Amino acid sequence: MSSHIMPTYGRLPVTFSHGKGAWLWDEAGKRYLDALSGIAVCNLGHAHPAVHKAICKQSEALIHTSNLYGIATQEQLAKQLCQKSGMENVFFSNSGAEANEAAIKIARVYGHQQGIEKPLIIVMERSFHGRTMATLSATGNPKIQQGFTPLVEGFIHIPFNDTSALKKAITKNKECIAVLVEPIQGEGGVHIPSPNYLNNIRNLCNQHQLLMMVDEIQTGIGRTGRFLSYQHNDILPDVCTLAKGLGNGVPIGACLARGKAATLLTAGMHGSTFGGNPLACSAALAVLQTLDTENLASKAQEKGEKITSLLTKKLQGNTKVSHIRHQGLMIGLDLTFPCSELVTQALQKSLLINVTNEKTIRLLPPLVIDDEQIELLVEILSSLIQEYTQ
Repeated sequence: MSSHIMPTYGRLPVTFSHGKGAWLWDEAGKRYLDALSGIAVCNLGHAHPAVHKAICKQSEALIHTSNLYGIATQEQLAKQLCQKSGMENVFFSNSGAEANEAAIKIARVYGHQQGIEKPLIIVMERSFHGRTMATLSATGNPKIQQGFTPLVEGFIHIPFNDTSALKKAITKNKECIAVLVEPIQGEGGVHIPSPNYLNNIRNLCNQHQLLMMVDEIQTGIGRTGRFLSYQHNDILPDVCTLAKGLGNGVPIGACLARGKAATLLTAGMHGSTFGGNPLACSAALAVLQTLDTENLASKAQEKGEKITSLLTKKLQGNTKVSHIRHQGLMIGLDLTFPCSELVTQALQKSLLINVTNEKTIRLLPPLVIDDEQIELLVEILSSLIQEYTQ
């Protein structure tokens, strides 16, 4: 590994040269089954022909002009995203953190327009919203914030999946103007809330004229069995943020808004040099088309159920496995003790997984994973867990 790269990552001892679907190959030609998808980015797998074709075609014509001018692919992508999400307009950025920054700025403008000098946003403990100063301040993980104080003010952290705590926070803090929440906490340990949790948030936001802002950066783009996770609850937020799977590896983020939130940012108030350029938008358009033509969102739910069912059967009776859960192809397995070593052990067995929150094995396989690959994933992982817990 190069010594000229800042040591901000604890990298695993492998470098990949190419991939295809759910497979990756390292520089020595060894093949690995990818059950992480670049952390929920490559939902269509690696080297998907539709994305490859779109990138090549667009790069021959035009890669970048800036947002000083109209961008046809950006207009097309915004229209499709609004149709699929029920939102009204979009601000394009380069990442999920930037999309969340836009959401935070929308909320603050909303508060200032109501005469609130220091508006407050309610966020959740164990949440993750990014690593910029505002988004790490919103994040409910002290480890991520360590070393970066003073943090950005204006956030109130409450327990996730606790409607009573939300009611108390709103009642106690009259300066509250928004709630920012992940439908499922990914980095926090694949925490899936009660079925009506998002509906309760929507109702409370309606009652108190707060913006409901949903961070779909990890849960969106078909990952949980619907195009967006909040669609399981038959609700519409005021703001929704996307990134990760939207470009299948090409950096792109999006902040979607509707109603009163859609008109708060005006010319000169926010911007991005690269956000929504022709190349990134072309890749995202190919992703959306592929999701539809291959019906990948609904298949994600079926595949997630199969993986979870097979793992449950294989690990039945193992008292060190405390919980297995999923929503679509977002899967978490809790052990009763820290298990970060399993990441390296899985790598040695040619399987890519992740451990988050110390004790949760997180699986985010590509939506295109097939039955044979599912069986291989379950076989390798269950054997590793059995050995490790013994």
